[in-house]
Amino acid sequence: MLRDVVRKFIENEIVPIKDELEFGDLPPYDILRKMLSTFGMDVAARESFAKRIEREKAEAEADAKGEELPPREKSDGSFGEAFQMIPIIELCRHCPGLVTAMGVSMGLTAAAIQSKGTIAQKERWVPELLTLEKVGAWAITEPGSGSDAFGSMISTARRDGDEYVLNGSKTFITNGPYADTIVFICKLDEGNPPEERKILSFVLEKGTPGFEQSKPLRKMGMHSSPTGELFLDDVRVGRDRLIGETEEVPAGGREGAKDTFSMERSGVAAMALGIIEQCLEKSVSYAKERVQFGKPIGEFQLIQEKLARMEVARLNVQNLVFRYVEMSQAGHPLTLAEASAMKLYSARAATEVAMETVQLYGGNGYMSEFGVEQLARDAKVLQIYAGTDEIQITHIAKDLLRR
Repeated sequence: MLRDVVRKFIENEIVPIKDELEFGDLPPYDILRKMLSTFGMDVAARESFAKRIEREKAEAEADAKGEELPPREKSDGSFGEAFQMIPIIELCRHCPGLVTAMGVSMGLTAAAIQSKGTIAQKERWVPELLTLEKVGAWAITEPGSGSDAFGSMISTARRDGDEYVLNGSKTFITNGPYADTIVFICKLDEGNPPEERKILSFVLEKGTPGFEQSKPLRKMGMHSSPTGELFLDDVRVGRDRLIGETEEVPAGGREGAKDTFSMERSGVAAMALGIIEQCLEKSVSYAKERVQFGKPIGEFQLIQEKLARMEVARLNVQNLVFRYVEMSQAGHPLTLAEASAMKLYSARAATEVAMETVQLYGGNGYMSEFGVEQLARDAKVLQIYAGTDEIQITHIAKDLLRR
């Protein structure tokens, strides 16, 4: 039922403006806010956040008194993760870029503050990110540090009295051109070698002196997701903008980023499922209608093999996504290696299915009016962002070799 009403909204509200989102430089945020409002997702997010904060305040008060609170209630198995995943899947059937824009703001940026921030910081920034009242960006990638995000990072924070002075640049930042609230990840420069520096995260806001956001970059796919560059030139911030308000964070701040990676990679699998489902539906329909050599091309065995492989991919990715939902509902989040395996397989499957859909359509598949070339362009980045295929492989293999 949830899937059907979300699908109807997308067909009525998003599909008619799809060309403007893809080719007309229309920012995606207003239509995403409308979707959140239509389904009460913004209200639900605020209520859920309020409950979490009240619990954290109660726990902090109990700790101060040396008391213990009753254990948290376990999930009741209702909507939960499914309520989050279904819109992702359905949006990716038409406009995967919308999911990237939404997920980075409501997911990655909010989660970075939610996981390591103080209660005051969470109350200050998280609610407006969860409802898209404010657009968020999570800034880790630099021109010289892609897969080697920490090792090659050169952006710095330098202490200056009670403040920090931030310098550096970031690239390929989703929502970068329009973001109101930015989590900026950098290294603490204490005059020590770069490889020994702590990783810190700061919360920046649009309009801060010395902080510049570029115009949207042109790219191969995901056109409905604005991507940009960020430039910091002696940006001064107070300690209140240091996430956690302490430099003594676990593993130098790397663990917080890894937690974010796990969540991001799980979301990519749901995106892949939406792309695969749409490609398969289009391929089956086209195989029935397209006639060559006097009969529908679906009667040719080579075309049947393509369709069969697409269906196998759909089933496998669907099982991965549903397994993730069930584990999350049961309070068993995926490890980094499990999330990497899920992302690796799903991204490769989506790219293969999308390219085979273009091949099945032949010359028509290469034309934008049939919609499959867009899905092929959009699918490819699933193998690149949130960690390349090669990085996923290293995480999986290292986990296996540690056992």
